[in-house]
Amino acid sequence: MTWDIRYHDEKVQLAVLALPSGLLARYLHLSDQMLQFGPDLGMPHTRAMGEGLFEIRLKSREGIGRVFYCTLEGVERC
Repeated sequence: MTWDIRYHDEKVQLAVLALPSGLLARYLHLSDQMLQFGPDLGMPHTRAMGEGLFEIRLKSREGIGRVFYCTLEGVERC
């Protein structure tokens, strides 16, 4: 299966890309893993929050961060 990451809008994408450098590096690494292996990497990397909401759990020397996401099935690429 092929996975794709889409942001709700540009404001959300810019907020994620504005994370401190260590957290952003971790986010980019986990995002790459999600593209290869799917959205559920498991703890401690991702966690289901319930009702279709998930979080990417980020940790670096700057502290911790969370990026929330959901998944869609059967959506064709544009």
